[in-house]
Amino acid sequence: MAQAKSQFGYRRHPDQDRPVQHPAEHPVVVVGAGPVGLSLAIDLAQRGQRVVLLDDADRIGEGSRAICFSKRSLEYWDRLGVGDRMVAKGVVWSVGRIFHGDSQLYQFNLLPEDGHKRPAFINLQQYYAEAYLVDRIRDLPEVDLRWRNKVTALEQRNDGATLTIETPEGAYRLHAQYVIACDGARSSLRQMVGAEFAGQVFEDQFLIADVKMTAEFPTERWFWFDPPFHAGRSALLHRQPDDVWRIDLQLNRYADPALEKKPENVRPRIARMLGHDKFEFEWISLYKFQCRRMDRFIHGRVIFAGDSAHQVSPFGARGANSGLEDAENLSWKLDRVLRGTSPASLLESYHAERSMAADENIRESTRSTDFMAPNSHQEARLRKAVLSLAKETEFGKRMVNGGRLSVPCSYDSPLSSSDADVWRGGPHPGCSMLDAPIAEQAYLTDAFRNGGTDFTLLSFSNGAAIAAPDGVRDIRIGGANGLADPAGLVAKRYDAEPGTAYLLRPDGYVAARFRHSTREAIAAALSRAQGLTQGLN
Repeated sequence: MAQAKSQFGYRRHPDQDRPVQHPAEHPVVVVGAGPVGLSLAIDLAQRGQRVVLLDDADRIGEGSRAICFSKRSLEYWDRLGVGDRMVAKGVVWSVGRIFHGDSQLYQFNLLPEDGHKRPAFINLQQYYAEAYLVDRIRDLPEVDLRWRNKVTALEQRNDGATLTIETPEGAYRLHAQYVIACDGARSSLRQMVGAEFAGQVFEDQFLIADVKMTAEFPTERWFWFDPPFHAGRSALLHRQPDDVWRIDLQLNRYADPALEKKPENVRPRIARMLGHDKFEFEWISLYKFQCRRMDRFIHGRVIFAGDSAHQVSPFGARGANSGLEDAENLSWKLDRVLRGTSPASLLESYHAERSMAADENIRESTRSTDFMAPNSHQEARLRKAVLSLAKETEFGKRMVNGGRLSVPCSYDSPLSSSDADVWRGGPHPGCSMLDAPIAEQAYLTDAFRNGGTDFTLLSFSNGAAIAAPDGVRDIRIGGANGLADPAGLVAKRYDAEPGTAYLLRPDGYVAARFRHSTREAIAAALSRAQGLTQGLN
């Protein structure tokens, strides 16, 4: 079985030498060095914030765990300086196939059109993603990453929170203006603030096996209902780097986890699926679906992100990607609050937006789980009927649910300004920005990345475009000094006419859009998006 891919040594920090009564003061302490905590720390550091990042382990995790990272996550990692490395190592894919028995029902393409820098998804073992993020942190003196530092107690005050931290050399304390809990599904900080998860735990169990082998399967997502090698259940196959393949097999809800995880019991199942036993195990795990979240993601000066705040089933790649969207959403808001350029109430929009996203992900994951593992005779009959129709009818295909893949959430956000004009298309306020080529081998997301710590005014030249307000980056399409739109895709995807403008938030979401912008309208939308409008929250 595969072991941890990287291990790090504990080091003593001068903060540990301070008197208990006078702990060191820090603006931000992030707890948990998984993909979410690492990305959040990098994002804050690139904005000039100093961050202490604590993790109770001394290594990057074992097993591939999360493997499917979305286009949106890759665009975020581009802004953090690690996107190229992730894609170069990852397995790129956009096509999925759904089978019933040994027959294909249909296939789909998640990104059928050209003109995007990043693919719909890559498959990449989580330990690679974490290693690349750790390497990036080494280039950022603003991040102090401390391994084998376990938070054991929390005390909150109006001006921050004090943590007690256990190390191999004893305990010490830190005070932070804000603590960000990225410490996973079994979050100790969630217990310390007295919060619970609400939602549903599904009884059906799923076996994950990562196997190393040479195979000719294409780089696609293959999902089976009632396959001949695993009758009456479902199965999933994904390719990863290094000739490693992810296999998920649905098990009986009464299966004994200890027995099912034994390699000698897993091997016959995988051999039946593949038609041979020429493979080695990298990782084996067993899990139950959980679709749950905290009631509130903010508890005083402690803010929760990723699996510590919400959990979904792994089918649909909504867990890690949603956590990265949490980090992206929170970082710019926390930065503004720490600088005093926005009130602390701006952070309430983090809870409003990301709890909305969590509800959407839980809803989709629950639907997927109910379809894959029916809980009643009636649900099973419905699934059987849908699968029988899917091969011949379009409406039947739309009803099949083998884990609908993650897409960015569209927010009904207090920070968004409503349209004052008529639009045929384009991303509306509360939606994520769209990518498009602006030159050979250059994309709109590249231009945005270079100024991704700021609000941005994206405008389409008509010779009299309104200048961006102070502190807002100006990206203009067309005109003598603007960026090119060689394929016309920027204008098409943004439903642009001469004079059209979009106000984009630092996380790439649309705050407002205008057919004919004015300084007053842009200023009002900017004030609202920054949380400065009276009574906004």
